[in-house]
Amino acid sequence: MAFLPLTYTQISLVAFGNSIQSYLTTSYTARLYAGPKPSPSNPPRTPSSASRLSSSPVTPLQSRTFGTWTLIQSATRMYAAYNIAHPAFYQLAFITYAVAWAHFMSEWWVYRTARLGEGLVFPVCVATGSLVWMWVQWDFYVPS
Repeated sequence: MAFLPLTYTQISLVAFGNSIQSYLTTSYTARLYAGPKPSPSNPPRTPSSASRLSSSPVTPLQSRTFGTWTLIQSATRMYAAYNIAHPAFYQLAFITYAVAWAHFMSEWWVYRTARLGEGLVFPVCVATGSLVWMWVQWDFYVPS
């Protein structure tokens, strides 16, 4: 049985929901882009309940932009799920995961606008797992 298309359909539906959420509120996006971790020499300026979001660089505009980007990725992956044997769709889906992985890792490692935690773990695991899975299963789904 081909599980990759089913998994990508589920991932696309979750991404669609995240897109809507990004338009309605900045809370999810602020968890993802939590900003640098506060240090003892630079404590957060807000009470502890809000401290995890206090250093987030997220604005409503950035949240909506992220929602649009996520919606485009969701649509591309949904098309790939239904056209999994078509080389162009398979490659496009692979590229979406590569771009997502590079984006999230650069925000974490280079720009430090994201940090390892509840907001970053899921997208990084999905992107990494999908890239590995697609690479390993390439010949199974895409005819030579």
